[in-house]
Amino acid sequence: MATKPVPLRKSHVINIASVPHRSPFRYPGGKTWLVPRIRQWLGSLNPKPREIAEPFAGGAIVGLSALFEDFVQKAVLVEKDDDVASVWNVLINGEARRLADAIVDFDFSADAVRSVLASRPTTVFDRAFATILRNRVQRGGILAPGASLIKKGENGRGMASRWYPVTLRNRIEGILQTRRNISFVQGDGIEFMRYNAHRPDTVFFIDPPYTLAGRRLYTHSQIDHEELFRVASGIRGDFLMTYDNAKEIRYLAAKSGFQTELVAMKNTHHEIMNELLVGRNLDWLK
Repeated sequence: MATKPVPLRKSHVINIASVPHRSPFRYPGGKTWLVPRIRQWLGSLNPKPREIAEPFAGGAIVGLSALFEDFVQKAVLVEKDDDVASVWNVLINGEARRLADAIVDFDFSADAVRSVLASRPTTVFDRAFATILRNRVQRGGILAPGASLIKKGENGRGMASRWYPVTLRNRIEGILQTRRNISFVQGDGIEFMRYNAHRPDTVFFIDPPYTLAGRRLYTHSQIDHEELFRVASGIRGDFLMTYDNAKEIRYLAAKSGFQTELVAMKNTHHEIMNELLVGRNLDWLK
């Protein structure tokens, strides 16, 4: 049964603790805070979409939430990054239960972590496990080259402060139970949009690397934002984009005839910030 959307003011700051966490990733720029607004957006659509696609999936919290909460029948996740893709390949197309068991059975120590991260994976499974581990022990969950390990962490637990093996197993098992309704595509998000824009029963949640922070947070941070907007203009169904509040993005949105709205969010340092939503029709926000 779909979660009933709750009306929210644009200035309302979401308490992330109140939102179910479906993804095994703690992703930089993750959209857990946006899930209540995603419910509003999807709940406003008539007819109800059959499928949601995330061309820049990352942690895929939006696609997973939409599927788990019965707003759509199917989710399609698209990811270019080899490390992140290895996790989704194992979870959707491979050995999800084995990965869950490996996480729970891992004898966590600083030496064991460094040994895994220093080794070169020889299989997709090994790469997936190393990626989950790196995502949990590096500051902010950043996977880009040069990211440092957590030092002090929460309550002085150091790099183990974000390692919750039982929680991770439970999230993986949740995905396992519904993976028949999830498709994963490793590839370029804009190309996926271009070849699927004609489908009227598919909505797109588009969360590309941002113009300012992308280089620091993501391995594949360089994208053609103008081309992304051009392709989005051809989407037959509905879509919702999220961006940093950059002048060039507002210009591209206005040029494309899209609406923009600022919504409040709280970052990992508990600072209140605004992010930009872009869409054809954002009246559901008002």
